[in-house]
Amino acid sequence: MPYAVSPDGTRIAYQVRGQGAPLVLLAGQANNHHWWDGVREEFHATRSTVTLDWRGTGASDKPDVPYSTRQLAEDVRAVLDELGVERADVYGTSMGGRVAQWLAAEHGGRVRALVLGCTSPGGPQAVERSKEVRKALADEDPVASRAALLDLMYTPGWLAANTGPYQVVGDPAMPAYARGRHLVASNRHDAWDVLERIDCPTLVLHGSDDLLNPAANAHLLVERIAGARLELIPGARHAYFDEFRSVAGPLVREFIA
Repeated sequence: MPYAVSPDGTRIAYQVRGQGAPLVLLAGQANNHHWWDGVREEFHATRSTVTLDWRGTGASDKPDVPYSTRQLAEDVRAVLDELGVERADVYGTSMGGRVAQWLAAEHGGRVRALVLGCTSPGGPQAVERSKEVRKALADEDPVASRAALLDLMYTPGWLAANTGPYQVVGDPAMPAYARGRHLVASNRHDAWDVLERIDCPTLVLHGSDDLLNPAANAHLLVERIAGARLELIPGARHAYFDEFRSVAGPLVREFIA
């Protein structure tokens, strides 16, 4: 397993698949690179894909110290440095989209084109999920909380036709402390003041029926990032990139082309 070393000494495991100009794929909170299983191959006709295991997940180090989305962007930069990649297209979803905002704002020369999926600018300007959603996710019964998360990720029809395994509901081997560190990092994300620095072509994707991260946040990102383009996918929930890959995949491929 190849590793990059972040500025604070944390080893970050990364994975490269396919051939061609690199597309960096950034997963959601408390997930490792398997978030992209079954999706990344769609880019391999023309691109290589680069994924990583966030610190705290997968084969990466799991320090029990505070994490932040800004710090996670430095982890991504370390992977690019290790690969000798000066500029790459970056596609971040959910927490990965939060991280991608920092990468593009603070290291704009490294990002050729940016795709932000099912994500939020964070901070007081962001639109929070409802109390009902937060309550369902915090259910002390792990079966109930997992069912609630799956319902937020996928439509009932898709879940009925696809019984799993599901790769977007968290790294099962992740230590509890690291899961908590990810939660705090995502909750404290606030890139509002730096979004105006993003000057690369930007596509914002979101499911119209996303209640985990309300679609109103997509509109905020487009208003804040000059020239950004918005694509709402009708009927899609948080894992639009997986369930609605026949729609989302071509949109991303066309954009980065």
